[in-house]
Amino acid sequence: MYDDIIKKTRTGMDRAIDALKKEFTKVRTGRASTALLDDIRVDYYGTPTPLNQVGSLTVPEPRMITIQPWEKNLISEIEKAIQKSDLGLNPSSDGQLVRIAFPPLTEERRKEMVKLTKRMGEEAKIAIRNARRDANEALKKLEKGKEISEDDLKRGEKDVQDFTDQYVKKVDEMVSSKEAEIMEI
Repeated sequence: MYDDIIKKTRTGMDRAIDALKKEFTKVRTGRASTALLDDIRVDYYGTPTPLNQVGSLTVPEPRMITIQPWEKNLISEIEKAIQKSDLGLNPSSDGQLVRIAFPPLTEERRKEMVKLTKRMGEEAKIAIRNARRDANEALKKLEKGKEISEDDLKRGEKDVQDFTDQYVKKVDEMVSSKEAEIMEI
């Protein structure tokens, strides 16, 4: 029972780290990344379809993404979907290919992105602390039900706190790494 609580806690904290990594792929840095377009849906015969399922996405240059649609009639739909997104990108097409040029980020925009990454990091830390709280409550319940001793409760709380400290440190490292990437010119 004790081991299950510890395992569940680690899994919850791992999920928080994975979610943060996924969120960070959507934060725009100075370089183009197809991950920025992951949430864009294109109207494909009346069905909202992920952009990467209606064409192939490539990054031919550090500041450009090209989209080769599998059907030529989707070019205007792809352009509309990108313009409707809150990414602030302007696609252009030549009838064959959709190009998205990424202008260099301004200093002000970089600072906004840094704030955003810090907020994402804080949300991940909250998720980690929630996992810690849940584990401590479960351990106290076991101790109250006489399933574990008071010593086991103290050991469990210490282990959970150690995990929490490790994961919070990992989040801090991820946030500072992403900040450095954003501020890099």
